Amino acid sequence: MRPDTPAENVDHSAEAARLERTAARYPEDAEALLLQAAAHLELAGDRPAATTLYDRLLSSPDDLETPHLVRALKASNLWEYGHEAEARAIIDGVRAASPRDPAPWVIVAESLESHDELEAAQETFTEGVTLLLTDVPEPPYSTHPLLFGRHRVRRMLGASHDEWDTLADSLHSSSVSLDELHDPKRVWSLGSDNPAELEAEISRLRAELGAFREALSRPFPVAVLHWPEGELAELVGAYASLAEEYPSHEEHLATIEASLRELAASGTPNLGIVTGTVPSYEAFAASEGASPGDVDLLPQYATTLASRGRAVVWPPQRGASCWCGSGRGYGECHGEGQ
Repeated sequence: MRPDTPAENVDHSAEAARLERTAARYPEDAEALLLQAAAHLELAGDRPAATTLYDRLLSSPDDLETPHLVRALKASNLWEYGHEAEARAIIDGVRAASPRDPAPWVIVAESLESHDELEAAQETFTEGVTLLLTDVPEPPYSTHPLLFGRHRVRRMLGASHDEWDTLADSLHSSSVSLDELHDPKRVWSLGSDNPAELEAEISRLRAELGAFREALSRPFPVAVLHWPEGELAELVGAYASLAEEYPSHEEHLATIEASLRELAASGTPNLGIVTGTVPSYEAFAASEGASPGDVDLLPQYATTLASRGRAVVWPPQRGASCWCGSGRGYGECHGEGQ
């Protein structure tokens, strides 16, 4: 959600303005686009303007997909330019709401951490981890920052490892262990005159940067395209060439779940689902100068929807509704047997 490109390489104010214009063209994607615009404004140093965008989203008459995320980002931004009391109040509200999305937990915990509120940061990370990962056999990729952040803060506090720290260690793939990366004494090594100490610290920093770049290389989920029943009927009715790709809606849903499970089994992280509509797909085909009946256009459409922030994480969080829209819990629907 927050761009990583430094301000000297990008005109963040211009990029924010471009994203706002794009949001006006694609109102169905306005939430994701305006969040990216606010992030650019923060990087440009215009934090009041970023707050204005967050307030614009929160005051929208339309329901937000990620209201807790917007509030968390607003709190973090406010604290950075002196509005500590308001930021703390919003953070308390986010924690009390117990969101099922890991991102708000990470943002508010890291905000507390960055202002040396380490005990409160540890409590926040722990609340999020306990809520989202208790009795979960395999932590989703999106929850890894929660575990890593909690490990980091507890290392700074000198706390002994517990089962969550052990889980974080097992998920960490770098050649440098989390204990080394999160060692509070590392900061002293940076000021050392000992070449061996400096070389060791450079190796650790390279490993940490490598892990960070690996995460950034997957800014959007590997997305699978989902058509609701009515949309699929309209699509196949209008474009008969797609009937072979979609023999029935039931088979379409089963194929989505099977494909995602196969990707997960192969080790592919950051999986998601995007939901298509016929008007949106036809507009996309027109913009590409292609026929909507071209089956090769479907994965491009899915990727474009994902890049516009339309993907939802798969598998759904514990207790969440199934992605198919049946209204049943995922574990009682397509997630049965997971």
